[in-house]
Amino acid sequence: MVTAFLGIEASATGRRWIGPGIEEERLAEAMAQATHLSLPLCRTLVRRGVVAEDAQAFLAPKLRDLLPDPLALKDMQAAAARFCAAVAGRERIAVFADYDVDGGASAALLLAWLRQSGMDATLYIPDRIDEGYGPNAPAMTQLAAAHELIICVDCGTLSHEALAAAKGADVVVLDHHLGGETLPPALAVVNPNRQDESGDLGHLCAAAVVFLMLVEANRQRKADGQTSPDLMAMMDLVALATVADVAPLIGVNRAFVQTGLKVMAARQRPGLVALADVAKMDAAPSAHHLGFLMGPRINAGGRIGKADLGARLLATTDPHEAQSLADKLDQLNSERREVEAMVRDAALVQADTRGMDGPLAWAVGDGWHPGVVGIVASRLKEVSGRPSIVIGIDGDIGKGSGRSVSGIDLGAAIQRCAAEGLLIKGGGHKMAAGLTVARDMIEPAMERLGALLAKQGADQIGPADLRVDGILMPGAATVDLVQQIEQAGPFGAAAPAPRFVLPDVAIHHAREVGTGHLKITCGDGLGARIDGIAFGAMDGPLGPMLTQHGGKRFHLAGRLELNHWQGRTSVQIRLEDAAPAA
Repeated sequence: MVTAFLGIEASATGRRWIGPGIEEERLAEAMAQATHLSLPLCRTLVRRGVVAEDAQAFLAPKLRDLLPDPLALKDMQAAAARFCAAVAGRERIAVFADYDVDGGASAALLLAWLRQSGMDATLYIPDRIDEGYGPNAPAMTQLAAAHELIICVDCGTLSHEALAAAKGADVVVLDHHLGGETLPPALAVVNPNRQDESGDLGHLCAAAVVFLMLVEANRQRKADGQTSPDLMAMMDLVALATVADVAPLIGVNRAFVQTGLKVMAARQRPGLVALADVAKMDAAPSAHHLGFLMGPRINAGGRIGKADLGARLLATTDPHEAQSLADKLDQLNSERREVEAMVRDAALVQADTRGMDGPLAWAVGDGWHPGVVGIVASRLKEVSGRPSIVIGIDGDIGKGSGRSVSGIDLGAAIQRCAAEGLLIKGGGHKMAAGLTVARDMIEPAMERLGALLAKQGADQIGPADLRVDGILMPGAATVDLVQQIEQAGPFGAAAPAPRFVLPDVAIHHAREVGTGHLKITCGDGLGARIDGIAFGAMDGPLGPMLTQHGGKRFHLAGRLELNHWQGRTSVQIRLEDAAPAA
């Protein structure tokens, strides 16, 4: 059995701390000697599976070295060829996109490429409440009557009936959602998560798939002696979608985000400039900014406002229009938070009453806004440690969203329930999925879903061990060190930032800030101090433990980050856990 790090078997949050193994420490020390990189950075690289001779290349990933051949994806050649033919023939093109960040960025990529080629396209994004997710027959019929080509982005793989309604137009699907046993009636379905794909590129978001199609389109046009738009200038959109859609930051995704952040820092896209300004971003963009400041605001239009606001913001070239759209999305995001808070409180009480120790935590309510159930499902998953579903009912129909935990494929289980007739429809990814269900079928559907998840071991999940990357004294947590570690990023899904333990520190100040957040200042007694922030800590055991410390000393675990305030840059710890020091 692995020895608990610092002997912590049960922390404030009930977790056992696990540190790097002897072999990891040996490899990190050897890498530090061979490369002259800092030991904390080497520990981070070793945890990512990087060997010493590849360290420098990993820290400076080049997109050209990691970009897959677009033709590795089935139907790609046909999709790009049909797109190029439509452009050459000046055909009427419609883009049907999902209403989230990935869908909006995917649509904006196509619209920007076409605009630079002297063409416009029709943007169609369905209303979340009236039309639901993905193509629907009335919309596809309407679009087919006025266009020769319809491109469905971030949706369409399971839309057999809707795509069949597009009479007289060709349909190309560029998607990444889990595919079914049969493909819809389309000219091309490019999707790394088709059942007949290898899955090697299954980590791509839809915008990345669109980008690869444009790479192939540019290649075909070059072979015909034609010039094409600059795709590198569009990498900011791919980076935004990759982070906001919680795609794993591995392989080419990491290069997409690193490259895209550099493009975004140049502030050339009016929509993203306006969004950064309204979100009060006061530093160079980072993956954190994309996921927690920009993404939620872009999503707000699809959640509780007009569905196409986000895509229009990303696609516009007019700074005045961009500012107006960004202001509207910021307002909607504030409204979304209020709606979300009401649903979250009710859902947590209901799920707790039902019990959170089974394979599935779920809650359902009349009038719960379908635009926030996914966010609330994420919160429920965090609290329960289980796959979670939250459903809002309107009349006789419930629309729900689910979030899963590592190792449990929620999308496949929901798809199975839909195939068995318990759901009207459903599907998604391993970690996130959506469903539509009749009111009188909710109980049996959730019971069956729970049984399917139990077969995957969802009812056996205990509090996850907390993996830490080693000890770091407060005085060693410098701006320079954090900047070195950030070279191993960007950090996010499947590529977590390193987590360090500040050992045996005293709590100098601890107070609640905002709504339920914790702000602390701690020190080692030798003169070095560091600030910390723990979001939502007052709702759990961590906040009360540290605010009522009574002079006790603690081991604190968290991730280092740079805090920019009034022209000063300092290091703070994003606190995740604590344990009393012996």
